[in-house]
Amino acid sequence: MKYTDTKNAPAAIGPYSQAISVGNLLFTSGQIPLDPQTGAVVGEDISSQAHQVMKNLGAVLEANGIGYGDVVKTTCFLSDMKYFGDFNTVYAQYFTGKPARSCVAVKELPKNVLCEVELIAQLD
Repeated sequence: MKYTDTKNAPAAIGPYSQAISVGNLLFTSGQIPLDPQTGAVVGEDISSQAHQVMKNLGAVLEANGIGYGDVVKTTCFLSDMKYFGDFNTVYAQYFTGKPARSCVAVKELPKNVLCEVELIAQLD
């Protein structure tokens, strides 16, 4: 197993790592819309927060020498399904390869953010 630790994505806010690779697969922890430098929540609306989440995931992917096109599965968490359409608009800008996906609404997310995404990607 190899652990990912990049300063270009937010540090874990609990007892977990940004990502772990096993064999040729990378498993990320959920990313929320935190600024990697300050740890502050970025944006107040779903679009702004979703863009930051995607940037954070992109930094974890890049730290492993891969990109969004290598993602095979995502799991998306929304604080409310009313955000589904706007979230999809942002999501589609990053995941153009259309990986498999689950998207659910949850009661609450860390720091009361509006979205969180985790993924599985294939390493080269």
